Amino acid sequence: MTGPGTLVLVATPLGNLGDLSPRAIEALRSADEIWCEDTRRTRVLLTHAGITGARLHAVQAHNEAQAAARLVEVLRAGRTVAYASDAGMPGVSDPGERLVAACAAADLPVSVVPGPSAAIGALVVSGLPTARFAFEGFLARKGPERRARLTAIARSDATSIVFEAPSRVAATIADLAAVCGPERRAAVVRELTKKFEEVVRGTLGDLAGIEPRGECVIVVAGAPERAVADDETIDAALRDEFAAGASARDAATDVAASLGVAKRRVYERALEIKPAR
Repeated sequence: MTGPGTLVLVATPLGNLGDLSPRAIEALRSADEIWCEDTRRTRVLLTHAGITGARLHAVQAHNEAQAAARLVEVLRAGRTVAYASDAGMPGVSDPGERLVAACAAADLPVSVVPGPSAAIGALVVSGLPTARFAFEGFLARKGPERRARLTAIARSDATSIVFEAPSRVAATIADLAAVCGPERRAAVVRELTKKFEEVVRGTLGDLAGIEPRGECVIVVAGAPERAVADDETIDAALRDEFAAGASARDAATDVAASLGVAKRRVYERALEIKPAR
């Protein structure tokens, strides 16, 4: 009895077909079945690679859950499936995550042919720190979920990577500037690997109103380190609060938030220096 087949995730070009690697071509050529996000785009890719006669199965966000169940059966039958999303790495803001999860749950093998990634490509050309970064993908369009993610980006000391539709870049830049401050460094990277590739760098204030065309990635620098406030600075801030009539507890809450200091430390200082009535 033969063993199970393998799910092979194949990274595909963002735009320049020359970025399709020899290993990716071989993985697509040798697979028993090719599954993909868009059969038309994948057919163009296969034609470029000289692969003919392949039957393609469309697996998109709306049918990925059902496809994942079928994938388990196909692999258990010993067939190898290559999966390619439209561009970049499957599973990264593209279908593929549920396919891998189904294989992991069924203890079936998964392999990856690495290659182009819009997130990593944008990060490394942004000119911003690359040692630590967080991939945010597409933000929610509105509501508390969007506010929570924007706040997390503002507070994070890691570089953040955000995907956005061209028509919404200006609105997202404005929202980021509101929570991060207009002086936070950022970059808008568009049309990676394509003819009109462009990187616009500056602060969020500089980038206000930008209306780029094509596929876009926004890269935002992490929050700058804040100097640790000493007792003299804390005491001066507390005295200002007391002069305005604040209680020790309220003064400690406001000063701790404004200086980025532990509230307990500030409250202890407030009890020591608060004027007697």
